[in-house]
Amino acid sequence: MSSRTPPPQPVGPGGVPDHHGTGRRGTGHRGTGHHGTGHRRGRPRRPAATAPAGGLRAGTAQGRAVLLVLVLASGMAFLDGTVVNVALPSIGADLGADVAGLQWTVTAYLLTLSSLILLGGSLGDRYGRRRVLLVGAVAFAVASAGCALAPDVPTLVAARAVQGVGGALLTPGGLAVLQASFAPQDRARAIGTWSGLTGVAGAAGPVVGGWLVAWDWRAVFLLNLPLAAAVVVLGLRHVPESRSPERAPSLDVPGAVASAVGLGGLTYALVAGPEDGWGAPSLVAAAVGVVGLTAFVLRERRTPHPVVPPSLFSSRVFTVVNVGTFAVYAALGGVMLLLVLQLQVSLGWSALAAGAAMAPSTLLLLLLSGRSGAAAARTGPRLPLVVGPLVAAVGVALLAGVGPGDTYPVDVLPGVLLLGAGLVVTVAPLTATVLAAAPDALSGTASGVNNAVARSAGLVAVAALPAVVGLTGAAYADPALLTPAYRAATLVCAGLLALGALVALVGVPGGRLDDVAPRD
Repeated sequence: MSSRTPPPQPVGPGGVPDHHGTGRRGTGHRGTGHHGTGHRRGRPRRPAATAPAGGLRAGTAQGRAVLLVLVLASGMAFLDGTVVNVALPSIGADLGADVAGLQWTVTAYLLTLSSLILLGGSLGDRYGRRRVLLVGAVAFAVASAGCALAPDVPTLVAARAVQGVGGALLTPGGLAVLQASFAPQDRARAIGTWSGLTGVAGAAGPVVGGWLVAWDWRAVFLLNLPLAAAVVVLGLRHVPESRSPERAPSLDVPGAVASAVGLGGLTYALVAGPEDGWGAPSLVAAAVGVVGLTAFVLRERRTPHPVVPPSLFSSRVFTVVNVGTFAVYAALGGVMLLLVLQLQVSLGWSALAAGAAMAPSTLLLLLLSGRSGAAAARTGPRLPLVVGPLVAAVGVALLAGVGPGDTYPVDVLPGVLLLGAGLVVTVAPLTATVLAAAPDALSGTASGVNNAVARSAGLVAVAALPAVVGLTGAAYADPALLTPAYRAATLVCAGLLALGALVALVGVPGGRLDDVAPRD
């Protein structure tokens, strides 16, 4: 049987174990003045939230409250990643932005988010996962207010960059808190519920954005303020603090800088390259990214206190599942981009209708992801990580046939449903497995790595797929040129999903989810 680190004890200031669950240092009472009465003046403080022995259970009041906080926190970042795109035309008209200004409104957020996501996960393990999550929520809210009040494009771009910093703390932080707080037997179910609800947040972006923009584009950013307030208030009340008991005495600053430079350089190149035809700026950024990541790997192998301990990758399952993550999320990134283009350009659908085409997949994720995670905990991860991508690959292959004159119920819906069913079977078990394969002490770092892999995969697909199938320049607007390129690229995406299934078949062992845990 495998042996896992027990859920971390609540900690007080300075990292001293807090056996009383109050979050305070020491074991005695605090006096008031020279009388030493053991009571504090004024209103008594609410005891800090703690997890019960053995971890939170998903069906309890505190378990549901913690899950709500994590869904709201991660959902903010996911929603913002899609809702802003709908507001870009209104932003351009109001602020007088040119195309470059609108591009930077999107790119600034992606750049800081992708650059710092590894560091965000590591900071949670080191300084407290709840603390880093709440700091991220506050930073995200302050930056969102800055976006809403921005009088010009440079101010908006700067605020979006700060938003990305907050997102880098929120995105891995939610899963890290979940892994550290919930009982092992309930983690997969909780991850499934988290996956379904946060997926809905991202998919709802275009619809919510369209509704808010009809009032004022600034409302797109103001929406984050009450969400962040709820995260902070409920988080302080219900979410237990946890951190790695093996945390290093100091942060590896050179490693953190190298990872940020490396991921930032590659992200900029992948975002800007297709736009500028891979000119000098994109190529230089790519080179800087490669050098930065190379320096990061060398640094992590030599320093005694790395940002990402190389020992994480000594787990075969952790490495294999991240490879599978890259294949699956590259496929999803390509399909989501190309299907919407095909429906609008070749079939003549409106932007709203094209965006709503994937709604059945989103509904399946919402309704069934929790059950999928719980089932994976019983059957083990190998079966769903093989079957799920294969089912999704069949759905994507069906979508490859969509062309001019096709109808939604007959030609689009079957592929969408199969893709959604495949994602239901895949997403929650994939996330649960990559976290289970890492030590609990490194859950934040493991989440950061997996998020960085998934995000990079989507960027690579969006940057590379059009060029691979010859979709360049104005071909996007010509149905006669778009349709054959769309079909070829979509079949490539189906192949990537099948590759993800093959990776799981070969590299993920049979047995229960607990069996992939690292052994002492």
